[in-house]
Amino acid sequence: MIPRYSREKMEKIWSPENRYRKWLDVEIFACEAMARLGKIPSGAVKSIKEKAVINVQRIEEIEKTTKHDVIAFLTSVTEQVGEDGRFIHMGLTSSDILDTSLAVLLKEAAEILLEDIDQLLAVLKRRAGEHKKTLMIGRSHGIHAEPITFGLKMALWYQEMQRNRQRLVRAAETVSTGKISGAVGTFSFIDPFVEEYVCRKLGLKPALVSSQIVQRDRHAEFFTTLAIVASSLDKFSQEIRLLQRTEVREAEEYFSPGQKGSSAMPHKRNPVLSENLSGLARLVRSYALAALEDIASGMKGI
Repeated sequence: MIPRYSREKMEKIWSPENRYRKWLDVEIFACEAMARLGKIPSGAVKSIKEKAVINVQRIEEIEKTTKHDVIAFLTSVTEQVGEDGRFIHMGLTSSDILDTSLAVLLKEAAEILLEDIDQLLAVLKRRAGEHKKTLMIGRSHGIHAEPITFGLKMALWYQEMQRNRQRLVRAAETVSTGKISGAVGTFSFIDPFVEEYVCRKLGLKPALVSSQIVQRDRHAEFFTTLAIVASSLDKFSQEIRLLQRTEVREAEEYFSPGQKGSSAMPHKRNPVLSENLSGLARLVRSYALAALEDIASGMKGI
């Protein structure tokens, strides 16, 4: 079960309100940078920051006509800002906003996932110590082999999740990359200082080279890492399901007071959480495939 606090934080990150807020952050920081370069009046930046508000309903209404999310967003913001709105998005392309803001969202999401992994690691470490001498049968190909301890099983899981944590840290670093380099990545209508400034304000690294978009191998690495983490959890879940089989009954997941396993058979204590985790892991692995297929789109603008 996903901790409620983590779930609420993750839902907030990917809400339309926050997504558009990140778009606006990118636009405002770009305006600040251009004001420092003398490209736009500093008073206009002040006006934009004071008047620009996210109106999700209005953006969605405009998008029904424009069929373009960024134009709908810009139209809505400009309606509020007025004449100074003409300085917003100057010299930029949609992917400057979309890809840079996505990097921020993925970075924030990774921070939550790392917190959850740390909680799981603490539990696995504690259980490994508790069951250091809890004897059980070891199995090879599912067949009885030599004795082991349940603590050894937990120690294996603990080490695997430590590796997964290291993978996620690396993947989050890779994906935390932005670009503000224009329609084909050549800075034709925007100074490289703007990219450096915006990325620094957002806690990102500027892409050393980009096309119209940030190259998708970065996203593929991130989502492939999530797939590996999910596959580890799938393995743990399947092991719990096997250990909980009636004829084995060596371990089982928590069954809360009042919980039911069957409308027909009152004795059932089903490993429902483990089953749900295995099902969700399949979805995460499918998302990794989509991310890998998307790498080829990196040629956009070249």
